[in-house]
Amino acid sequence: MSGLDPDVAGLLGRDADGLVVAVVQDVATRAVLMVGWMNDEAVHRTLSTGRVTFWSRSRGELWVKGDTSGNRQWVREVRLDCDGDSLLVLVRVDGPACHTGDTTCFDARPLRAVVLGEQQRPGVEGLP
Repeated sequence: MSGLDPDVAGLLGRDADGLVVAVVQDVATRAVLMVGWMNDEAVHRTLSTGRVTFWSRSRGELWVKGDTSGNRQWVREVRLDCDGDSLLVLVRVDGPACHTGDTTCFDARPLRAVVLGEQQRPGVEGLP
């Protein structure tokens, strides 16, 4: 049984496993640090303790970011997206977010993508 406020619980759009995705962002730099999953109890603990708590899909248990590594994330704000199916957790960080030691979990493997210039975007004067 979760301690999550029923009004908050009613706003969450969970997946088939009862989970909602949580995007964690550094409040100071606005860098996206990581993505994790939360069940109702993880959301409750994140909102009520000031520490980011996730649900580990592989281990089937709650875990608090930094309890093992020391790289803690301190909650500054939590926002729910317009559909209710994802959370944005703004944090102050102590150490890197990724288990690899990278600042964010998105540092290591950038993918090549076409990047359009302003003149190449559809709808810009002179272009379809």
